[in-house]
Amino acid sequence: MEKPLKSSDNNVGAVDHGTLPIVRRKAAGFDEAVWGRVYNARRDTSRVPRAVIRASSITHAREAVELANREGCRVSVRSGGHSWAGWSVRHDAVLLDLGGLQEITYDDTSWGRMFAGGHCPDVGLGGFLLQGGMGWNCKGWGWACESIVGINVVTADARELYCSAVENADLFWAARGAGPGFPAVVTKFHLLTRPLLEMYNCIYVYPQSMYRTVLQWVIDTSPTADTDTEMVCVSRRSPDEKEIQIIAGYTTFKPSKKHAEEALQAVHDSKPPNAIVEIFCDPTTLDVEYRGQIDAQPRGFRFCSENAYIANDADVPSVLEAAFTTLPTQKAFALYFAMNPTSRRPLPDMALSMQSDHYFALYTVWDDAADDERCTAWVHDMMRKVERESVGSYLGDADFQHRTTRFWSKESGQRLMEIRKRWDPEGRICGYLDAEDKSGVDGLKNEFEWEMPDR
Repeated sequence: MEKPLKSSDNNVGAVDHGTLPIVRRKAAGFDEAVWGRVYNARRDTSRVPRAVIRASSITHAREAVELANREGCRVSVRSGGHSWAGWSVRHDAVLLDLGGLQEITYDDTSWGRMFAGGHCPDVGLGGFLLQGGMGWNCKGWGWACESIVGINVVTADARELYCSAVENADLFWAARGAGPGFPAVVTKFHLLTRPLLEMYNCIYVYPQSMYRTVLQWVIDTSPTADTDTEMVCVSRRSPDEKEIQIIAGYTTFKPSKKHAEEALQAVHDSKPPNAIVEIFCDPTTLDVEYRGQIDAQPRGFRFCSENAYIANDADVPSVLEAAFTTLPTQKAFALYFAMNPTSRRPLPDMALSMQSDHYFALYTVWDDAADDERCTAWVHDMMRKVERESVGSYLGDADFQHRTTRFWSKESGQRLMEIRKRWDPEGRICGYLDAEDKSGVDGLKNEFEWEMPDR
């Protein structure tokens, strides 16, 4: 059953100036409107939208879709501009920039709550939630998209609807895991929050020679660790650029330092010897952690990212060794993100259906365009080395233009593509940016490249 939004729900917290805020090609400020909020400085400037609409109201979003229908073109959607491949910039499409829709309404009798969003401070909620949301302590608290209870959307034929588990349920199902192929424009999320707790870190830095020992330690401690504790293993170059270091990080969310120490003590007691740096239960905050993310992934640099879920029964240290120990630039880093126990529990009925105990991602960072070929080739080579030990990938750190893999279970992938065709049969909403941007209404194939018969 479709439920159009009530008029009182429209334009909440936004100003509608009565005219569409549109910047056409060749107009002053067009390039800035297209690229100004794109995080990655490595850009394909051959993709030129026909116009950019900087929405500050739901009305603007609807009118942008109406415009695309009148002009017979597609509409692309930007939330935070953080996709590494620049998914929102599509050739000859109307680019709908939702950066102006920033209102948050909250029950002010219930302060002391949080929402476990992205680890980078400028990641927009739209893209983050649509692709599933690997947010803070995903391994213990689950996927961020599981906290969505409803969405407001503008459909491909410019209707304003509300979607939930009981209203327009197929769109709601798709919104939790479809990623950039969602066949409508989300203008509002209705989310559950959780208690705001204190944060404490344990950090252990080791030489590269300890790689296998340290990564295996993180893997082994994950299943039985406190469920409010996030854990990662990161490979990065030391500040003096002389060697690669292996860092194990444990971040716990607790009501007090005493509770945090109790949660982290077993991990600390089991740590491998010979750490270069050892920090136990150090207080931190989201603001501090966000600053660290900005330092690791600075705006204005060039990025190439990819990822894989490694099979639960794989020899993970062996599979990831080349990627963790051959970083091509000073700022490049490899990430192992422990997902057990979230990966071992049944998922809710939603599009997101791909996970394993072991999430791996590469973030290659550099500043000189002359290094583009070298750095991207390294990423693609590393992914070929791990692909056959993978069960699939996460949408958020992927680039469909250069790599074909699985992002959903077979059944969920098929269901998602059917929903896309049902709600957007003409392909009005730009879908997945694959090679030459030709996936269209059909969407992604959801299969490994090495399994495809023509490869």
